[in-house]
Amino acid sequence: MHANPDIKRLIIDIIACLVYKKTQMYELILRPAGISEKFFASLLKKRNVDGKPLTKRDMGAIIVQELEKKSEYKNNINSIIKIAANWNQFHLTDNEMLARATVQKAREVLNVIEIMEEKEKQLLREEKEKERKRLEEERRVAIVKMEHEIQNQSKLLLMMYDELVMMKDNPQKRGLMLEQLMNMLFNVYDIALMQSFRRNEGGEQIDGAFKLDGWHYLVEMKWTSQLTDMKQLDSLYGKVARSGKQTMGLLLSIGGWSPHVVPLMKQQPDKSIFLMDGLDLRRVLTQDIPLIDLLQKKIAKFNIESEPFVSVSMLLNE
Repeated sequence: MHANPDIKRLIIDIIACLVYKKTQMYELILRPAGISEKFFASLLKKRNVDGKPLTKRDMGAIIVQELEKKSEYKNNINSIIKIAANWNQFHLTDNEMLARATVQKAREVLNVIEIMEEKEKQLLREEKEKERKRLEEERRVAIVKMEHEIQNQSKLLLMMYDELVMMKDNPQKRGLMLEQLMNMLFNVYDIALMQSFRRNEGGEQIDGAFKLDGWHYLVEMKWTSQLTDMKQLDSLYGKVARSGKQTMGLLLSIGGWSPHVVPLMKQQPDKSIFLMDGLDLRRVLTQDIPLIDLLQKKIAKFNIESEPFVSVSMLLNE
């Protein structure tokens, strides 16, 4: 970076005129401006073409040349000018009139620098604001696009769900298609739902699993003509217990569960499973509540109020 010729002359004048002694000049001007002591010491040892020690003006010219090579050039130069603009130790110079004229010039230049810096800051603020608005608009467009996609996909999944409701003569196929529907639903909300798998050397069947807010959830899905009872819950409790400590369970029973299930779950010392029924699923598909909101609200009620099941209607009326 090259110095403006006028600025370059001013820096040299500041170094040469404000302080008579070189060591005082370094301590009062150069050191506060970030010039290294080692570099200054090397200047004291140098000689000019006549073999004499460098004058302060010679030093000033070399210092400006060296500063031009550095990325922090602007900060060093501005620091020297600010020091000179606030200078009042005229007793240290051997030419007070020249020193005062140099200080006055430094004040004029500093005023211009501050005006330019303020303009640069304003331009930077404006650029940041433009970038913020651009990113905000991109996020808004992305959200609208995502919501539109969710609406379209949810309508298709609702049609699929309604077809499954009518499929009473083939419960096994309906169960498999329910797993497919849930997998597609979770994908719509960008939640990765692992499809049915076996673990523990094939000894355990897991209908599905997903991760939400740092926790893992094993999913059991039931769609039978009979109400789910504690036998099915005990099976899921066992699977959760055999998993890692940061694992819970979700039982989705489309047809609901027998009346004694929730009271028994409340007595269960291991509070690790919460419930979801067919109405919950349908209200998600009709877009009355986003899937993520439903899950988070149910989990919050379960963890705080120890309620394994809170109906979607109650959650929407809160």
